[in-house]
Parts: sequence; structure tokens; C-alpha cells
Amino acid sequence: MKCGCDEAGRGPVIGPMVIAVVCGNDDVFRALGVRDSKMLSPQRREALFERIHEVSDSISHVIVKEEEIDRAVSQNGLNTLEAQVISGMIREGNEYVIDCPDINEKRFTDLLVKMTGNINIRAEHKADLKYPLVSAASIVAKVLRDREIARIRVEIGDFGSGYPSDPRTVEFLRSYFKKNGRLPPHIRKSWKTVNSITGTLDSY
Repeated sequence: MKCGCDEAGRGPVIGPMVIAVVCGNDDVFRALGVRDSKMLSPQRREALFERIHEVSDSISHVIVKEEEIDRAVSQNGLNTLEAQVISGMIREGNEYVIDCPDINEKRFTDLLVKMTGNINIRAEHKADLKYPLVSAASIVAKVLRDREIARIRVEIGDFGSGYPSDPRTVEFLRSYFKKNGRLPPHIRKSWKTVNSITGTLDSY
């Protein structure tokens, strides 16, 4: 069985990362019109999300919490964490194409092969643009993360996009910290953006 894998939410300072694997027939997903999730409107992603579940042979996903991300950043790094999560979803006998998070495709491929014992793994940059199954995984991961973010907004307020490059996000964090003397829930405390706001993370 052929499978594609991608993540959503690797870079934001707020919220989890979601990694998804979708298995099935390339031609079926190509006919659906799947594309990299960033190239689709939220409405189109939601519609395709439902269709992907109807036509796939299998779908799996993992929601990687902020605490896990912080721990990985302080220890072995985010690429290693992502490889560990992906390896837990890889099944013997299947073929996998992964949208590569590492600058070195071979290094990430070799790491996954070592972790899983499955030699039918290939990590490539921009795989979500080239392979329908990876595009489908991109959509699944993005929709699930967007739903997580919607729940977080209800809990802590509107923080903009959640990315460090978003002035609205930075101002939200700065105002919250100034008012409450602490960070809100669901924040990646290992991000430099947070350190610049709090001055030190020793008390967290």
C-alpha cells in the first residue's frame, strides 16, 4: 500500500503540531484534486477532508502537544521528534513518501529507515506539491490542526495566526503576560519569541 505523510503547525508559537499519514491509490487522490493544503481555502480543505476519508485505504494522525515540542527542542531537536512520531505510524510492507522537514533529505530518510526497519521510505522536499497522497496528508493534518486552534481561541482569545512573524500574535502574548504575569496555555515556551517577551523561562 502506498502512503503519504505530512505535518501542519511545525513553526507556530501557539498550538500543537499535527502529523498525518494517508494511504491509498495515487490516481484516486489525483482525481479528487488534492493539493498542498496551503494552496486551498479553509472551505475547500474541509470538503476534501471528508472526501479523503471516504476514498482512502487508511488514515492515521498524531497531535503533538506543545510540551512535547518544547522537550524535543531542548533535547534532541524537532526533526528527531517528528521522525519518532512518523515512525510510530509506519507499517511494514507499505511504501511511504514523506514531506521532508530536514534540510538533508537522505539524513531524514535514513533516520526513518533505521527507526522502523522499513526500507520503502523516501523523504523529499516539497513532496506535498508532487505527490497526491502527501497532498492528502497535508490536508488532513491542516484541517485537524485548524480545529485544535479553533478550540484554543475559544479558551484563550483571538491571537491572530499564532506564528512568530505575526505582530498580532506577538502583541497578544506580550499583553497576556503583562496582565497575568504568566503565559497562556498552549504556548511553545522554547520559541525565541516567548523568551523575548518573558526575559527568562527559568520560572516555567
